[in-house]
Amino acid sequence: MTVTAIADAAIRPAEASDLSALAGIYDHYIVHSTITFDLEPLGIEGWRAWFESFDLRGRHRLFVADAGRGAIGYSSSRSFRPKGAYATSVETSVYLDPDWQGRGLGARLYTALFDALASEDVHRAYAGITLPNPSSLALHQRFGFEHAGTFRQVGRKHDRYWDVAWYEKALR
Repeated sequence: MTVTAIADAAIRPAEASDLSALAGIYDHYIVHSTITFDLEPLGIEGWRAWFESFDLRGRHRLFVADAGRGAIGYSSSRSFRPKGAYATSVETSVYLDPDWQGRGLGARLYTALFDALASEDVHRAYAGITLPNPSSLALHQRFGFEHAGTFRQVGRKHDRYWDVAWYEKALR
């Protein structure tokens, strides 16, 4: 991939036709990493239910990076917790096809997400980052997230316990 290809990647709201590519990206991390605590791939029906949980115009957004051959990454904002008092808080995330990491797409996806959230009634954004993950920490800090706390050995995956650092960003 060239830098030009990255610059030409369109950042756009996700569409149902992106589901297969999104599943491929995320399923890679389920199987090969600890950045998600999902243990089994979701399957296309699980992905369809996940996609339908976004309103795409309000607080719960989903953007994709598309380099002309389908989604190569995504950013999202979802409910932080299901109880009503948490409605103005969102949890955010970015996932990229491994071949496209380190090329600035995560920042472009987060820019689109936070630009969209600027006009919404969202007070705080949160991100949970399995440690160690220096690239994710750097991205979140670049976008103004601050460390709020660390849950020690909160998840078990690949026969080991992992810490998750929580970061928050004030939006209003």
